[in-house]
Amino acid sequence: MLQGKKIVLGVTASIAAYKAALLVRLLVKAGAEVQVVMTEAAKDFVAPLTFSTLSGKPVFCEFSTPEGTWHNHVAIANWADFLIIAPATANTIAKMANGNCDNLLQAIYLSAPCPVYLAPAMDREMYTHASTKANLKKLTEHKNFIIPAETGELASGLYGEGRMAEPEHILAYLEKKNAESLPLSGKKALVTAGPTFEAIDPVRFIGNHSSGKMGFAIAEELAKQGAEVTLIHGPVSVKTSLPSVKLISVTTAEEMYKECIKAFPKADITVMSAAVADFKPAKASAEKIKKNNASLTLQLQPTKDILSELGHLKKKKQLLIGFALETNNEKENALGKLKKKNLDAIVLNSMRTKGAGPGVDTNEIIILDKYNKSFKFGLKSKTEVAKDIVNYIVTC
Repeated sequence: MLQGKKIVLGVTASIAAYKAALLVRLLVKAGAEVQVVMTEAAKDFVAPLTFSTLSGKPVFCEFSTPEGTWHNHVAIANWADFLIIAPATANTIAKMANGNCDNLLQAIYLSAPCPVYLAPAMDREMYTHASTKANLKKLTEHKNFIIPAETGELASGLYGEGRMAEPEHILAYLEKKNAESLPLSGKKALVTAGPTFEAIDPVRFIGNHSSGKMGFAIAEELAKQGAEVTLIHGPVSVKTSLPSVKLISVTTAEEMYKECIKAFPKADITVMSAAVADFKPAKASAEKIKKNNASLTLQLQPTKDILSELGHLKKKKQLLIGFALETNNEKENALGKLKKKNLDAIVLNSMRTKGAGPGVDTNEIIILDKYNKSFKFGLKSKTEVAKDIVNYIVTC
């Protein structure tokens, strides 16, 4: 959920600053780009070099460096997708609640158009004090998100509320909140990708040039928009690192059919981008077929039409999108497939377009839907094409 997100992490003067170092590591591991901003007093607890090493970026502490480099607080605030202040001391919370602006971090906070998250860290009496509670309430009313302090041993030796939330808990909180704000949050998606291989004998097969790149890109983009994705794929070398994409590997059209039938009833969104073989050998040889001077004739039989079957099973609230790779009469053939298979939309691409289709990193598509609408897109990377397709899905 945090892949590619830009995060400003504010670190203030608390013994819990050491936990912020662990938080930076978790955020970077989750795929986020992290810019650490420290208050001057926070440097007494953890050295800026620690955060710089973990984030891969220089740490900002002042408005300008001795060399004259200006840290533009407005530019930093506008760069961020999220501002997280962890640990947030009672002093910093009071400043935020009352609009004080006496350091770089406070200036960034007051300039930030993005969501702001605070993880309070202080002793028990400070955390439960009426003024602190009032300040936290005011910040909540101003649409800031408070990550509740946890109960446990405190630096003073006391036991109670006030411990900064553990870095793992902060990460989980951020991912949950981010997911809730995404347009496809709560939706389940099914995507197919890649070719299927139909055995001729133990070493030979009927296949095609599909790489699976388009389907994987669609699955990842759906996940980034909040969907819980199941990706059923044939033999491919492409991979995904997103944990919200569940991978199911198959080889044959029959195997893909069975997995799709199993997953489809729970899917709100289904995108069938796999290049499933239309035919398979009527009978696969149990032994390798030896080469001889005689010609070889293979008897083929059609595979199950997965897309057609899903169109037959589709319920009213399910969205079903197919793909059509054509070499002639492209639009006419795609529209026929759209109607015949009871699809909501079909993604058309042509083998006649240079740089588009299977086995390459780019594609050019037209989305045709059941409402007789047409959306044409230029030649783009498959990652960008996936965004166009998912943007269309979001509007449905």
